[in-house]
Amino acid sequence: MPGQISDIDRMPRGGPDASCVDRLLETDRPEYLDREDVDPAVKRSVIAALDWTGRVFGNHDQFARIVLDEVADVPDPRILELGAGHGALSATLLAQHPTARLTVTDIAPESVAAMTAGDLGHHPRAQVRTMDATAIDAADGEFALAVFALSFHHLPPALAAKVLAEGTRVADKLLIIDLPRPPSALHLLRLATMLPLAPFIPFVHDGVISSLRCYSPSAMRALAAHAGVTVDVRTGLMSPQITVATRR
Repeated sequence: MPGQISDIDRMPRGGPDASCVDRLLETDRPEYLDREDVDPAVKRSVIAALDWTGRVFGNHDQFARIVLDEVADVPDPRILELGAGHGALSATLLAQHPTARLTVTDIAPESVAAMTAGDLGHHPRAQVRTMDATAIDAADGEFALAVFALSFHHLPPALAAKVLAEGTRVADKLLIIDLPRPPSALHLLRLATMLPLAPFIPFVHDGVISSLRCYSPSAMRALAAHAGVTVDVRTGLMSPQITVATRR
């Protein structure tokens, strides 16, 4: 079938139909956030930079609007955030929706500890937990929506497919917000502007790798076919890539 691939682990980030150039524009190198041998202070600086850019450029509010649009018809929605990192998206959702209940999760114990010690850990409508997005500790259909923002690209294809399967198991819909994968010429231009700073600024270092690891719409559809779910993918050069996954 179109969009399917026999060996999901070897699928290019640009999808089964990726061009030769696009296939070169990817890497298996992990980001600082994914490494165990990196000083925790470096990881904290990357997370802090993600939070800062989210506030300054309005990403937190933009992503919150996208999430709330998906649950607009759901009274008192239960929302699961996967890979929450700094937790700013969940905090924004709690501020903008008066009855939503949030389960805020991350696989990194340090991130979970920081969120627990902050406002989210004391919010009456929030629960902070350590959780692996590829093996979600929740009942089938427990949530109206699961959301995974700016983290999906961290996962290799086989694990990314597991997130699609697990997210649509525990929630009516899984919303994935991530970086768009641009056409190769624009991708090369984007990388050229970032690479000179990558050795010196951890946030830019991780940004370069994120750019090389983000999935195209074609790849998202192939992952969905492998996971047995249906996806609707919306993307643009200057906007985040939005994927909404549901069970078939």
